[in-house]
Amino acid sequence: MKDLLSELNEPQRQAVLATEGPVLMLAGAGSGKTKALTHRVAYLVREKKVSPSNILAVTFTNKAAGEMRHRVLALLGRPVENKGYLPFMGTFHAICLRILRRDGAHIGLSSSFTIFDAQDSLSSIKQAMRQLGIDEKQYAPNYIAALISSAKNELLTAAAYGQYARGGAQQVAAQVYPLYQQILTQAGAVDFDDIIMKTVQLFKHPDILEHWQRQFSYIMIDEYQDTNHAQYRLVKLLATAHRNICVVGDDWQAIYSWRGANFQNILDFEKDYPDAQVIKLEQNYRSTKNILDAAHAVIAHNTVRSNKKLWTDRDGGEGVNIITAFDQDQEGDIICQTVERLVATKQIQLRDVAILYRVGAQSRTLEEALLRHNLPYKIVGGTRFYERKEIKDAMAYLRLIHNPEDIVSFNRVINLPPRGLGDKSLERLMQFRRSRNVTLLEALAASAEVEGLTAKARAALLQFYGLIHSLRLEADRLPVASLLERVLHQSGYMAHLDDGSVTAGDRIENVKELLSVAETYQELGLDGFLEEVALVSDIDNYSTDTEAVTLMTMHAAKGLEFPLVFIPGMEEGIFPHSRTFTEASELEEERRLCYVAMTRAKHQLYLLHTQSRLLYGGVQYNPPSRFLQDIPLEVQTTQYRGMGSPQPATEVSHMAEDKADLQPGDKVRHAKFGQGIVTAVEGDEVTAAFEGLGTKRLSLSFAPLEKLEN
Repeated sequence: MKDLLSELNEPQRQAVLATEGPVLMLAGAGSGKTKALTHRVAYLVREKKVSPSNILAVTFTNKAAGEMRHRVLALLGRPVENKGYLPFMGTFHAICLRILRRDGAHIGLSSSFTIFDAQDSLSSIKQAMRQLGIDEKQYAPNYIAALISSAKNELLTAAAYGQYARGGAQQVAAQVYPLYQQILTQAGAVDFDDIIMKTVQLFKHPDILEHWQRQFSYIMIDEYQDTNHAQYRLVKLLATAHRNICVVGDDWQAIYSWRGANFQNILDFEKDYPDAQVIKLEQNYRSTKNILDAAHAVIAHNTVRSNKKLWTDRDGGEGVNIITAFDQDQEGDIICQTVERLVATKQIQLRDVAILYRVGAQSRTLEEALLRHNLPYKIVGGTRFYERKEIKDAMAYLRLIHNPEDIVSFNRVINLPPRGLGDKSLERLMQFRRSRNVTLLEALAASAEVEGLTAKARAALLQFYGLIHSLRLEADRLPVASLLERVLHQSGYMAHLDDGSVTAGDRIENVKELLSVAETYQELGLDGFLEEVALVSDIDNYSTDTEAVTLMTMHAAKGLEFPLVFIPGMEEGIFPHSRTFTEASELEEERRLCYVAMTRAKHQLYLLHTQSRLLYGGVQYNPPSRFLQDIPLEVQTTQYRGMGSPQPATEVSHMAEDKADLQPGDKVRHAKFGQGIVTAVEGDEVTAAFEGLGTKRLSLSFAPLEKLEN
């Protein structure tokens, strides 16, 4: 035990030893939370003699789960291959899939259900919209998909959402939602949001809930500030019986409200568990003191946050570099020249460098600058490997073999390679299937009985049936890579890719890479492989092995660290983003995002802004970001590289001249929220109550707010 605890600081040690009852671990950026978590798991197994099978540790990415497994095995003194001795460590979706595969039949789920990714879901939503006669130009399918996803994250069924929906797009989503679910059911599929929602629904069966409560008597949740309502309910249900729950997180790093996360979950943990122990990890092991002080100065302006102060025993380091450039081209050149100088003097390697941006549109000029300077780079969050067409095609074959009712996969591959089957032939097949009430495979096998088909179409359908049927017979005995190789060659898809075009070589290489991936999952079988691929996220593939500069959004960078970080675009309207100016809560999230971005840096941090910027097809003259003004002079180093005198700032919002003298009780009109009454004024922020909307906290400087006569 001495060895297990000796390398921990006092708060980490407290977190490891506090094994019974609810525990809230407030862990600041770079404070060694993973170390505390992994030692806690090892302590439970080694010293408390808890069976590994009774421990559940939930993370938000496969990458984080993999790192946790590796560290726990090392602490337990077992080889990395010995995964059978481990607790369950994985994402919310991974644990819910495990539960649904075992018990999903109780809510009508087949154990071989398919998981639809975002593209599959979108195509199904488009199908539902077409069937309902809804114009995609008037209502964007992506937006309808987002509304349905939000509903599921709030655990709203199609019927419940129909009662909740109010006008416009919400009403359209309420029409699409039940038909979309019907399409999923017919395909024997679930989407990503269903995985958690259906698990919560499954837990309405008391005996099933009791089984999993007994199974997981010790629960740990990482990044608790990022949980949405469905995840919160899931955790609450699992932990109700034993209450041995430890949540870890940092409300200062809550940056995902746009995808349903509610950081109030972590702030309210002590309300949910009044007897909770609260342990703060405040010693930062990552960044220099100057970087920490600068980041803290930015986040300190937020009013809704826990009270903590990160500190480090590292020295101050160099000042935070704040640089003014003339335009976006000079901004990119300054970044590249700095990298070239530091690489030439052997102070850094290219893999040490990250450029973090607020919006994807910034990446184009940054890429152009890196190309001009011949600096290799990689983009995290570009075209994902599993979203490439040829990979989706190959995976669709495997999914159809695993689940022959997967109509989306069937529609994708039935003419890949081309089999001369037109829409009318396929519609006749589907009509035959519905009229006979048979499975898709049974309909294919009986193609000779389908009326209105040409002899050529019948032959093609029967041949396709023979292909899928024979591969299904081999699926259980063949390793995944061997099965995939047979799919690619017996279907003719590999030959189809080799069409002599300039992109053929790249497509074939990508498919060969998929074969390599399959080789690493041989022990899982086809269903396990499909599950792993379905759950992979962009950041899971991130690696520091490549000698290249990393480009990524600030949101994607969370959880990572780099010796040298550049943050371009530190301008009003870009960062903070213009759409956050009217809502104080959204502006606070921008501050949290800035804090996250700044604390990715270990040794050096560069913050850049421009006098003018070509973006979204026009030239903008935005003032420097307010976040720059928050940084104390004593921790910054400033450089001016601009030209001439600054242009007048671009107007980013309408501002009423008489807002400065607002008092509680004043009547106001907001461009979005309508008429309201001021309830409080504090500094640059006003709180007002709007009829039917409740209270809103707004920025006086930027809110489209007009004072009315009382």
